[in-house]
Amino acid sequence: MNVEINNEEKTAYVQQEISFYNQSGDTLSSIILNDWNQAYSNKNTPLASRFSDEFVRNFHLAKESERGNTSNITILDQNQSFLQWHRFEKHPDVIEVNLRTKIGPYQKGILKLTYAVKLPKDKFTKYGWDDNGNYNLKNWFLTPARFENHEFVKYSNNNLDDISNGVSDFEVNLTVQNAQVTSDLDEISVSKKNLTSTYILSGKNRTDFNVFIEPKTTFYSYKNSVVNVETNLKENRLNDIQKAIVIDRVVNYVSQNIGDYPFEKITVSQTDYERSPFYGLNQLPAFISPFSDEFLFEIKFLKTYLNNYLKTSLRLNPRYDNWVYDGIQIYMMMKYIEEHHPDSKMMGRVAQWRLLKSYNLTTIDFNEQYSYFYMLMARKNLDQSLGDPKNALIKFNEQIASKYRAGLSLKYLDNYLENDVVEKSIQQFYTLNQQKLTTRSDLESLLKTNADKDINWFFKNIIDSRNIVDYKFTEVRKTNDSVTFTIRNKTNTVVPIPIYGVKKGEVVFKKWLDNIKNDSTITLPRNDADKIVLNYKNEVPEYNLRNNWKSLKGFLSQNRPVKFNFMKDLEDPYYNQILYVPTVSYNLYDGISPGMRFHNKTILDKPFTFDINPIYSSKTQSLSGSFGFSVNQNNRDAELYNIRYNMNGSYFHYTPDATYLKLTPSVSMRFRPDDFRDNRKQTVLFRQVIVDREKSMYDVEKTENYTVFNAKYFNTKTEVTNHFNFNTDLQLSGKFGKFTTEFEYRKLFDSNRQINFRLFAGTFIYNKTDTDFFSFALDRPTDYLFDYGYLGRSESTGIYSQQYIIAEGGFKSKLTNPFANQWMTTFNASASIWNWIEAYGDVGFLKDHSSNPEFVYDSGIRLNLVTDYFELYFPIYSINGWEISQPNYNERIRFIITISPKTLTNLITRKWL
Repeated sequence: MNVEINNEEKTAYVQQEISFYNQSGDTLSSIILNDWNQAYSNKNTPLASRFSDEFVRNFHLAKESERGNTSNITILDQNQSFLQWHRFEKHPDVIEVNLRTKIGPYQKGILKLTYAVKLPKDKFTKYGWDDNGNYNLKNWFLTPARFENHEFVKYSNNNLDDISNGVSDFEVNLTVQNAQVTSDLDEISVSKKNLTSTYILSGKNRTDFNVFIEPKTTFYSYKNSVVNVETNLKENRLNDIQKAIVIDRVVNYVSQNIGDYPFEKITVSQTDYERSPFYGLNQLPAFISPFSDEFLFEIKFLKTYLNNYLKTSLRLNPRYDNWVYDGIQIYMMMKYIEEHHPDSKMMGRVAQWRLLKSYNLTTIDFNEQYSYFYMLMARKNLDQSLGDPKNALIKFNEQIASKYRAGLSLKYLDNYLENDVVEKSIQQFYTLNQQKLTTRSDLESLLKTNADKDINWFFKNIIDSRNIVDYKFTEVRKTNDSVTFTIRNKTNTVVPIPIYGVKKGEVVFKKWLDNIKNDSTITLPRNDADKIVLNYKNEVPEYNLRNNWKSLKGFLSQNRPVKFNFMKDLEDPYYNQILYVPTVSYNLYDGISPGMRFHNKTILDKPFTFDINPIYSSKTQSLSGSFGFSVNQNNRDAELYNIRYNMNGSYFHYTPDATYLKLTPSVSMRFRPDDFRDNRKQTVLFRQVIVDREKSMYDVEKTENYTVFNAKYFNTKTEVTNHFNFNTDLQLSGKFGKFTTEFEYRKLFDSNRQINFRLFAGTFIYNKTDTDFFSFALDRPTDYLFDYGYLGRSESTGIYSQQYIIAEGGFKSKLTNPFANQWMTTFNASASIWNWIEAYGDVGFLKDHSSNPEFVYDSGIRLNLVTDYFELYFPIYSINGWEISQPNYNERIRFIITISPKTLTNLITRKWL
């Protein structure tokens, strides 16, 4: 390739010749070229869709000059004949070139190409250019795709670093202006003329390469007997000698435990680390880091070096065999920590603080965190099979949970097989990759050949399924010399499990138990053990460790002691944990209300949880608060994937002098499609709402106590560019019955303008009430079910009455007659004017028993600062007339504000799940 970088246009002009050797037994009439830079060309590519469903807004809102594309493509064959080519509808970043002369087995064909590469800005994926004149280039040129199983591998850029190119020899002449170049290709020569530099780069047997172009290079070279490392990984508090010692240790470790790197040079960049950081470390500000500067640099370098080392050395299909890359990387990281930092803890130096020594979070070993990150998703029933393609994984699994579980699984197999069978197999597999293209089947064959035990269970139940592992004791009998116990396989996932005998914290025996399908009774020598424990060292990625131990000391010792922890902690299988945390809440009638919340919700979800939050009402000088009990049932392989049984209650003031008590037993059922990445969520909720309201001199409503049966259905799908929500609501009570339906749609167009539509329709099935307390409301529902987060729910004037809840009629203007006791239909709409400024309008009909249908409307300006979380509404014209010209206009402004931590958390975490 001859490549010339144009800094002004952010473009690479390319002249390229591809000598294609057909090493298959097939005759080829076309060649597939990967053109992943084209993925940045518009807002409708697979990459753009990926950004949208992960709630990444910057790509959709980007300027056209910030996008990338490949243009002016001309392709000729060796006879200088123009060749026809086309893109695929579903894969616009893949090109098929139709050959005039077919390429037979073991024959060669030549393609000559010219094209222009408009490089994207790096803010989307960290690949591309930035405002300081730096370029980080990867997957930017046209190159033949991998050929296997009689066809070319064809898939699109999903920002997963998993391009599947054929193995190639590269020769690159790269011309840049006033810049320096760093690459993992070999630098053959550099020639300079004025401000222009031409680099000749070369590399053999590669699938891709990295190029960094900077006004002044930030990379430093560290060379030892194994490889030359070019890195700009940041750690300003270490000097060059300290970094060199760490790099040398890591490079030699990887070489000794996997194999020699096949190339002379490797790059380890800060960008590489930022794209795949060590989660946990990357969340901590430097000034509170519990790890030493050297350890932080070592972990960052180890993770990034292993990633780049494996990606450039292994010749797998990185999308469909991704678990192999992840498994070897994390497995080697775990072994490295065991060898070089055996006493390190998950929270580093924090474990030494006496105040925090009672927390499981601070005392567990560094390597144990991998299991917790995987279990975080397994307990939510969101984990996925390790054998799934990388693009099928939800973001948290792709970047964290599945990656960690892959490493845990290889470590599990290694512990079971012993004698370093897994490490030897990895070394043989690595050597095999230097000779040919490989697949996961090659690693599987090596493991089976080297193992002296049957390991079919590993691939069937650990790699290629979502099956979870959970064993428990059912009964234990002991004598002075032996112990007899019965083990139950709770999930019917048959895998080996180790049993330990423990005496005063020391292991006195260990045995692997195989083929435990149902209840199995086993007798072993006791060896003076005072406790028997399944999976004592957490070698098996097991779903629940809380049922894994039995004391041999006596009946009373079977009970787990209660342990109180402040704030939050990891689950500790040997204690019943109760966590307590101060809380502060606010509403107009209770005032600023401090409280103390007691619950058992550790970081991992549990089958049973409780949450009790007594609160002191500063205004009334009385107690209020809430409670909740929940039983969680996960269905692993069903569309109905979760059922939750709840009993909730709350007790607060709804006026200055009166309280309400709400009790709500409920059952919620959640459904999901087979595709976990599909953002569609469906929920069915059945609940009985029991309300007891004290009488109040401020409230004219006669209704005091009532019970409402409520059945709801929700169907929601949300992305950056599209939001759809449909729900129905049936309410039945002694004095009324009503049914409502609501449809909401939000669309962000390519022009970056947004429209919002909402349709609400509700009717009473029967209505025996004599007030409007249960009626439909246009602008401010009475919230007789106490579902909405009103700060001052009984206010009809003042700032608290201006709080807006998107419910029922959805009007923003306060109308003279806002209630309907027969039926109501409304339509709410808004559209972008500029950025987050929108125009809104509402129209509707409402009908009382005693009057004809009435047509109502309003309009105004909406400041959509954070949709559904922080918005302002300024009424302009309505059925009341010109509102902006009427007195006290400031009292007509409405607002949405969310102060609930749980609701705000959903805003942050939705892109991961």
